[in-house]
Amino acid sequence: MALVTRRQFHHALLGSAASLCVPRLGWAETAADLVARPGRVRLAPADYPETEVWAYGGAVPGATIRLPQGERVSRRFVNKLPQASSVHWHGVRLENAMDGVPGLTQQVVEPGADFLYDFTAPDAGTYWYHPHNRSWEQMARGLYGALVIEEAEAAPQVDVDEVLLLDDWRLTDEAQIADDFGNLHDWSHAGRIGNWITVNGDGAWSREVQRHERLRLRLVNTANARIFSLETRGLDGWIVALDGMPLETPQRLERLALAPAQRADLIVDVTAEDGGEGLLISFERDGGYVIAGFPVVGTARGERLPDPARLPPNPVAALGPLAQARRAELLMEGGAMGGMRGAMMGGQMTRPREMAAAGKVWAMGGMADMAATPLIEADRGETIRIAITNDTAWPHAMHLHGHHFRQISSEGAAGPLRDTLLMVRGETAEIAFVAENPGDWLLHCHMLEHSAGGMMTWLRVA
Repeated sequence: MALVTRRQFHHALLGSAASLCVPRLGWAETAADLVARPGRVRLAPADYPETEVWAYGGAVPGATIRLPQGERVSRRFVNKLPQASSVHWHGVRLENAMDGVPGLTQQVVEPGADFLYDFTAPDAGTYWYHPHNRSWEQMARGLYGALVIEEAEAAPQVDVDEVLLLDDWRLTDEAQIADDFGNLHDWSHAGRIGNWITVNGDGAWSREVQRHERLRLRLVNTANARIFSLETRGLDGWIVALDGMPLETPQRLERLALAPAQRADLIVDVTAEDGGEGLLISFERDGGYVIAGFPVVGTARGERLPDPARLPPNPVAALGPLAQARRAELLMEGGAMGGMRGAMMGGQMTRPREMAAAGKVWAMGGMADMAATPLIEADRGETIRIAITNDTAWPHAMHLHGHHFRQISSEGAAGPLRDTLLMVRGETAEIAFVAENPGDWLLHCHMLEHSAGGMMTWLRVA
């Protein structure tokens, strides 16, 4: 398989190989404010105009918020956008009123208004924040940032702790964000796929490292719909956490699929020689291309450190007996090109023609958008099982708010804790979790056009 360099890839996209600058917008704010407003950043090379974006806190991505485990996150969201918005703290098992879902946990924050988000961060790990109103547009314009909750004790020995937010942008020939939001093709197919890849807002991101340094790389897929298939070269190591939750045993790093909203914590050693370069590579159908580089300058130590131990576990309740768990089934239908018993062909969906005309081209459980009653009502502490069938022609990244779940194999084995599950076409998967967080919680596809097109439901924990 041909490997495309960063220079070749960017030349193919925008006709230039110039390096990109880290974008900054230049206004100040207090540490307790999270301000969303329009601005301009340099996404494309210098011979293109700056790109008009919407941004948190003066940068794309927004500033990384770092706090110790068990501390309170307190940020006043100030909306200076031309649209109503909100902030969802993705993956955090927080109080329901702070989850940021308009119409379910709070009202929208109108332009010129503000809202105080204040909650305890119970779990160490890699999380992120983004809007949950018109997220298919607002995130594509640049609204997202990382939330890192550091281990209270027994943190791994690393030389570098780096957050890498992966995104794709749909840019015009003038390096502006394509204003084709809401088009039916995106909503009924794979979602909004961009033509310009960035890491931390930079299309040629790199960081100097030393041979035998140990890095913790916190990967976050912030794209609307792109699935990243990732490998490393000159970096050798382990996956130690998924969606913020530590693995019971670190897994050797080979190829990693990262669906929209998913995260992976890697611990890697720099094995490239002094003067060489470690690489993070994304693979597509037409080959691979470098999205992040780690040029090696010098040597940190004579040999590699010992293999890392597992990260300390987070306080998530253990599953109860699965045979006694309350169970629900959820059928995903709709979209284009097959598996269309729902939205596009009028099977179980209510008023399918009217729904399709309104852009509601997906269904969950025979319903476009959320039903008046929850998919399931659970008592606090109860173990819940949900069997999900993807009867569509497209992959979906199913995200559950307020909880982490385990995928249950056909033999009954429980997989690692996740908050977002990638399901390929035709797949059936079962998830199980302890309903330990009271409130009304969203379950939806994090391919954002799919969610906006009807693929969402909700559950209630009493």
